Amino acid sequence: MQNFNQTWLASYFIAGTQDVPDNQLLPVLEKALKAGISCFQFREKNPLNPLNKTQKKALAISCQNLCAAYNVPFFIDDDLSLALDIHADGIHVGQTDQRITDVIQQAAGQLSIGLSCQTLDQINVANQLSAVDYIGSGPIFPTSSKPDATAPLGIAGLSQLLAISDHPIVAIGGISETNLADLAKTTVSGVAVISLISQSTNIKQTVQSINRYFQLGDA
Repeated sequence: MQNFNQTWLASYFIAGTQDVPDNQLLPVLEKALKAGISCFQFREKNPLNPLNKTQKKALAISCQNLCAAYNVPFFIDDDLSLALDIHADGIHVGQTDQRITDVIQQAAGQLSIGLSCQTLDQINVANQLSAVDYIGSGPIFPTSSKPDATAPLGIAGLSQLLAISDHPIVAIGGISETNLADLAKTTVSGVAVISLISQSTNIKQTVQSINRYFQLGDA
């Protein structure tokens, strides 16, 4: 594994087959990698055409190999056994996924660990977990990418979490090129996006726009 670096959070792309047209995940990912994304999370949650375990592993490895070719860290969402099996760089879990204490017990030292936190109480708990590398907080704005998303935090809600978090925070949810400037005025470490990149008509321009706000410069 690569040692966690906060700069990974600048332009953090998340996607699975549910987010792109048929068989386009790898081409879209490669465009995003060429454009300069700082991290990729494989989040496979396709309700209409779910992959079986073998298919999911094969696609994860293909994504991982692409990321390795561009020296970009590769995370897996909510599948610790797969992340450990293929030696991913990291794992991300939500509050309703596998218990974070179990993830730490099994993965600390092998995987970088991200945890979703939406409330001050959740941040306070995460502050006690030194093995957690970063926090994902959101949705910041209304989003259609996650139908079960909670109410938006807004910039004010995000700022409250940032004020007390001991871990770097990446913002997620409803992020567009029109609100990047507002997010960049906070102390957030970057943005985690799905549709902003996966549905972009100019992925290079979109990624470079994110990176300019979060100080990675042009790719």
